[in-house]
Amino acid sequence: MANVKMFRSTAIAAGALAAALILSSPAGAQALSNRNAQLADSVVAVVNDGVITQRELQERTALIAKRLQQQNAPVPPADQMQRQVLDQMVLERIQLQRAKEDGIVVDDATVNRTLSRLAQQNQMTLDVYRARIEAQGVPWSTFMRDARTELTLSKLREKEVDSKVTVSDGEVANYIASQRGPGARNASDLRLQHIMFKLPSDAPESDVAKVQAQADAVLKQAQAGDDFAKLAKQNSQDTDAGKGGDLGFRAPGSLPAGIVSAVSTLRPGQVVPTLLRTDGGFEIIKLVDRRASQGTAADAPKLVQTHVRHILLRVSDGMSEQSARQKLLDIKQQVAAGGDFANFARTYSQDGSASQGGDLGWISPGETVPEFERAMNNLQDGAVSDPVRSEYGYHLIQVLGRRDAEGSATQQLDIARQAIGQRKAEQAYSDWLRELRDTAYVQYKGIAAQPQ
Repeated sequence: MANVKMFRSTAIAAGALAAALILSSPAGAQALSNRNAQLADSVVAVVNDGVITQRELQERTALIAKRLQQQNAPVPPADQMQRQVLDQMVLERIQLQRAKEDGIVVDDATVNRTLSRLAQQNQMTLDVYRARIEAQGVPWSTFMRDARTELTLSKLREKEVDSKVTVSDGEVANYIASQRGPGARNASDLRLQHIMFKLPSDAPESDVAKVQAQADAVLKQAQAGDDFAKLAKQNSQDTDAGKGGDLGFRAPGSLPAGIVSAVSTLRPGQVVPTLLRTDGGFEIIKLVDRRASQGTAADAPKLVQTHVRHILLRVSDGMSEQSARQKLLDIKQQVAAGGDFANFARTYSQDGSASQGGDLGWISPGETVPEFERAMNNLQDGAVSDPVRSEYGYHLIQVLGRRDAEGSATQQLDIARQAIGQRKAEQAYSDWLRELRDTAYVQYKGIAAQPQ
C-alpha cells in the first residue's frame, strides 16, 4: 500500500489505470461489450463542434458502476449517475478540444515511456503489465488511448494554469509562519495596525464595561470592511492614531505575546476577531503583512519538519465512512487511556507504514495532501487528532516532535515556494475549468437534458 509520504508523487495516467482495473474478468467485459453493441449510437451531448454518443456514455457509466461495486460503495440511481458521468465527459471533451487548439500533441513514444514507468511502479515488466490489463478485459489500445488523454490534459494544465502561478515573498513568509505548529514562535516580522482604547488596569467594572462596549462597536465596523486607518484616526487614543494606527514592521519579540499569538493564524488584511485586553486597555489589531525577519540569522524564518505517525483506514476496503470514523475514534480513546499508538497502527493501519507502527519519519512541508498537513500543523507535540478525511481514507494522526529543516535558508525558501505554488495551482485549475465550461457551447439531449 502507498505510504502517505508519497501522496505528492506523480500519478500520470492514473485514470487509465483505475479504469483498467474496474472489470473483474474477460467474461464480464465481453458481456458489457455485447450489451453496448445493442445500443443505438445516438448523440447525448453536443460539445462545441463535437459530440458525445449514447454508446460512449453507457460504456463509461458501466465501468464506474462496476468500480463502485467492487469498492462496496453506494451506486447512485442510474439516471443520476448518467448525468454525473456525462458532466465529467463534457468537461474532459472541452479540455481536449482546447488542447487541440493549443497545438498540444502527445506522441506514441511519450505514451510508451509513461506506461513503462507504470509497469515499474507495479513491479512488473511492460509485457506482464500489458497481459494483466488485457486479462481484466481492457484492450491495450484502449488503455493507451486513456493514458494519452491523461498526458494531454496534464500538458494542457501546465500550459494554461501551472506555468502562470506566481508566489510572492510575503506568501512564503506567511506559509513558513503557519506551518511551525501551534504555539511556535513566529520568526517573521509583522506589520500591524491597531486601535487603542485606553483603560487603567485598576478601572472600576462600570468603566471597563463602557469602554469595552465602545471598542466592540468599532471592532464590528473594522470586521465589516470599513477603512481601518480612518477608524484608527477617529477612535484610537494612542499617539500613532494620526498615522492610522500603523505600527510598521515589528519583530515578534518586541510585541506582547498575546498579540503575536492572536495574529498567528491570520492572513494579511484580516482583523483579529476579538478585542485584546492589554496593559494599556482594549486594542483592535489588524495584520497588514508579514515578511522574512530583518533581524539576526538566528531569527530568520526556517521551515519545520514534523515527526508524525498515523493510522489509515481506507473506506474502499469494505469499510463504510461511518465505520472508519468510529473505529478511529475508539482507538483515539484507548490511546488517551494509555494504549500504544504504534501497536494499534501495526494491527489496523492500511498504509505501508503499518509495520513501523505508523511512523512516517520527518515530514517536510508539501509532502502530504493538504488535509493531512493542516491537521498535523494544528496538533501540539504528542497530541492525537480526530479522524481526518483525505482522498486515501481516514487518518488518525499523532505528532511526535518538530525540528528546523536542514539546508540553507535559500533551499528552505525554495521548498516553501514550491509547496505554496502547488496549492495555488490547484485552486487556479478549479477556477480555470469553471471558466472553460462556462464559455463552451454545450447542448444536452435525451436522458441528459437536465444535468446536475
